[in-house]
Amino acid sequence: MESHRVKDWMTKNPITVSSSVTIPDAYWLMINNKIRRLLVVDDGKLVGIVTIEDLRQKIPFTTFAIDAVKASDILSRCPVRQVMSTEPKTTTPDTQLIEAAQFMLEQKISTLPVMEGKQVVGIITEGDFFRAFVELMK
Repeated sequence: MESHRVKDWMTKNPITVSSSVTIPDAYWLMINNKIRRLLVVDDGKLVGIVTIEDLRQKIPFTTFAIDAVKASDILSRCPVRQVMSTEPKTTTPDTQLIEAAQFMLEQKISTLPVMEGKQVVGIITEGDFFRAFVELMK
């Protein structure tokens, strides 16, 4: 059986942001690039992941009901570090695809940053596993 590794299916050089990027800027970066997650990197070190779902779940929407202008002002000063998931689980490019998939299932996560040493080199997501499944089943 042919060996399939994370590096064969990951997205290389993913879009990253610093933890000081504002929530609206992160949101629009995801929307404009048609992605649902951003790796958060400070000084070359992976410090977290922020997803579109994080933004939807953790933004205090009750604030909008009270005063939309005030809420917009608050969010424009709120950095992603306040809503990101910290200490993300990671994998390596040479990890077997099945091992990475099993790990994601066990951890109940949808994303793994791909690291070579301390450097982010890619990202693998549930969508990448679906793409691999479809391609490999042909």
